[in-house]
Amino acid sequence: MKRLFSLLAITGMMAFGTTNATTIANSTTAVTAINTTQEEATDAAAAPAETLGFHQELKKRFIEGGAGFMGIVLLCLILGLAIAIERIIFLNLSTTNTKKLTQNVEDALSSGGVEAAKEVCRNTKGPIASIYYQGLDRTDEGIEAAEKAVVAYGGVQMGQLEKNVSWISLFIALAPMLGFMGTVIGMIQAFDKIEAAGDMQPSLVAGGIKVALLTTVFGLIVAIILQIFYNYIIAKIDSIVNDMEDASITLMDLLIRNKK
Repeated sequence: MKRLFSLLAITGMMAFGTTNATTIANSTTAVTAINTTQEEATDAAAAPAETLGFHQELKKRFIEGGAGFMGIVLLCLILGLAIAIERIIFLNLSTTNTKKLTQNVEDALSSGGVEAAKEVCRNTKGPIASIYYQGLDRTDEGIEAAEKAVVAYGGVQMGQLEKNVSWISLFIALAPMLGFMGTVIGMIQAFDKIEAAGDMQPSLVAGGIKVALLTTVFGLIVAIILQIFYNYIIAKIDSIVNDMEDASITLMDLLIRNKK
């Protein structure tokens, strides 16, 4: 009997131990699987989201804003930049070394007379050289006639310097106005969707409001870019005009000394 009880006890202990081992193994496997899943989820959450480049993001926002108003705003930017670049090139070519030109004209007047000074002006580019030439060309009619010619031709040259600049200011004003118009139209579309649905849902108005904000942003960006170019052009024109005025006074002094 004792042997029978011993065998039963040993058998029960082995069966219980096997069950516990299986349970522990299953629990360990489950815990490992849970930890692995949590680690994968953590890695996925920690992985940075794929970001678009600047050009791709700009293209995406431009398309989202709608081809209608965004295309018109882009056209304002293209035309405004084209005029601004043309003016900058023209103004840089119109810039003259006034001191060197004045010295050359003075030397020519002293050595070869008016004709030699006019030849110097013909071989020099820029509005100041043109003003000098017009003043020298009227010296036979007297100092007053030369002064009138310098003043009149200075106004002509100033008009050429300021040519098409007003178009840049137009595009500066027009771009944000078009953006604001797109904003108003986007808001109207959003309220139309709310009225048609009969319910105030964020998903209904989000698209219209986003379009409205994008058109406004792009309109303001265009205006800012063109405003920078416009201010540079105006400053360049003012600098050249000041040089023209100083050169005109210097030319009158040279002509008066040459007459004496």
